[in-house]
Amino acid sequence: MSRETVLITGASSGIGLELARLFAADGSNLILVARSEDRLHTLARSLESEYGIRAHVLPCDLTKHDAPQWIADRLREAEVTVDVLVNNAGFGAWGDFIDITLERQLDMLQVNVTALTHLTRLFLPGMVNRRRGGILNVGSLAAFQAGPSLAVYSATKAYVQSFTEALAEELKGSGVTATCLAPGPTNTNFQMEAKMGDAVFFRLAGMDARPVARAGYEAFRKGRVYVIPGMLNRLAAIGSKLAPRALSRKVARLANH
Repeated sequence: MSRETVLITGASSGIGLELARLFAADGSNLILVARSEDRLHTLARSLESEYGIRAHVLPCDLTKHDAPQWIADRLREAEVTVDVLVNNAGFGAWGDFIDITLERQLDMLQVNVTALTHLTRLFLPGMVNRRRGGILNVGSLAAFQAGPSLAVYSATKAYVQSFTEALAEELKGSGVTATCLAPGPTNTNFQMEAKMGDAVFFRLAGMDARPVARAGYEAFRKGRVYVIPGMLNRLAAIGSKLAPRALSRKVARLANH
């Protein structure tokens, strides 16, 4: 059997970069997608040299509506088959809904929801036809409760969680799996871009990207539907389910400040 080929969005830094390292260490060829072409080429050369795999670079801005189809077209031209899709790209914006520009919020929906869905629809049928492969979606602990000051971001991650769980059920017996990695606060560029690096929960429960990525990678390899890295994060998810929603909202409001 030929080597597995893994497409990873948001691969140039943070969780995406660490996932690229894990898949490369397992012998998988990679398709690396992100906006930063220089970073992608540097990462590709490093992984090819260290692990003897092939890494294909596709610089791409997923805020553009035609980006997923552009990716699929380039891969079809290169006769590259995607066995595993890792939808890692995503971003947040901290602040009250009315204080964040409409453009930024629509871009967030495009990257976190629309591009993720579009890419999945483009590549999943081939996996099902071949009866092997899988989807690894990077969600968030924010999916488990409404997120005042992260209203749109939390809503997008609730979509990712629900979408992945539904896919996993639909795919049973197909040879293809769907897994959602739902990290809590993670020390990446995310909190800086979202302008929430000083939020209470980041200070108390922030994890490094490497163990978060490993938790997602191992869960995916085991065919698990979702994983929440970190004991404090798992307790927070349980608490959000058990607490009255009004209380959960208030706690989230405090944690995000």
